[in-house]
Amino acid sequence: MIITLKKETPQEEIDRLIDQFEEKGLRVNIIQGINFNIFGLVGDTTQLDERIIQANEWVDTVQRIQVPYKLANRVFHPEDTIVDVAGIPVGGKEKIAMIAGPCAVEGDEIICEIAKEVKEAGASMLRGGAYKPRTSPYAFQGLGSEGIKYLNHARKETGLPVVSELMSVDKVDEFAEHVDLIQIGARNMQNFDLLKAVGHINKPILLKRGMSATIEEWIMCAEYILSNGNPNVILCERGIRTFENYTRNTLDLAVIPIIKEKTHLPIIIDPSHATGNWKLVKAMSLAAIAAGADGLIVEVHCHPEQAYSDGMQSLKPEKYKELVQEARLVARAVGRDL
Repeated sequence: MIITLKKETPQEEIDRLIDQFEEKGLRVNIIQGINFNIFGLVGDTTQLDERIIQANEWVDTVQRIQVPYKLANRVFHPEDTIVDVAGIPVGGKEKIAMIAGPCAVEGDEIICEIAKEVKEAGASMLRGGAYKPRTSPYAFQGLGSEGIKYLNHARKETGLPVVSELMSVDKVDEFAEHVDLIQIGARNMQNFDLLKAVGHINKPILLKRGMSATIEEWIMCAEYILSNGNPNVILCERGIRTFENYTRNTLDLAVIPIIKEKTHLPIIIDPSHATGNWKLVKAMSLAAIAAGADGLIVEVHCHPEQAYSDGMQSLKPEKYKELVQEARLVARAVGRDL
């Protein structure tokens, strides 16, 4: 429920209303505007009669929210959220975040080499999986804590913040200490214990859309993180499963304006997992920027033919450099920059 108070409402009346709602077990989120003060009530608002609330002389409007998510809702938070990732802003209307790196961290030397290449090409963050969820139990599962150590070395060498995927609650402390942007992958989108756990830390979270998730299910997973106290959530569209087999997944670019309308959260696009084919990555990246994406996360490998995982969807550094150069032109055409 959203309650708009008149600008001249006395502070004692504001405090009285807050106490009244909190006594009913509701959480009150306050947005102070130029002309109005807005209460966003989170909880079971069925116990409230909006006609009684509207009878208060200081109340301007009362509106019930039909969607189940409250904290992610743009109505509660009209301004775009800008998430700070170690000094790199993600969201807003100016900069587009460029994240690049290999699917998996394969060793110290190679991750540092790739980090230097993507930084020179124009990336602002380094991605790399230390713990890898794989369809096959026989596939490379990642280097674990050793991989996190190599990512930290690459960050020290290049200054790039690092992005890596968290798979289990028992690793939250390790990631909170060593990873700048913690990724919750598509397979863990509805791992609610994990979402609650990262909601209790003050670290940016990159929440990927599940392979068969609706937009509302995805936003509700972000709501889990937000409702547990962590406001630093970035959404990531990485393609959804359809009947089409010409691509690895189907990239849903229409989700960008939908997320922008329904929520205040930034959204980035993963064209690598969406297409599964390096030849398609640049085109989908440029289309994503034109559609309003706040960033791209692209897989890059110096030797994709030797990659431990996802080599066929990884760009070589020189191809990534071309992508960045063209992406900058598209970004400027829509009033933004990289």
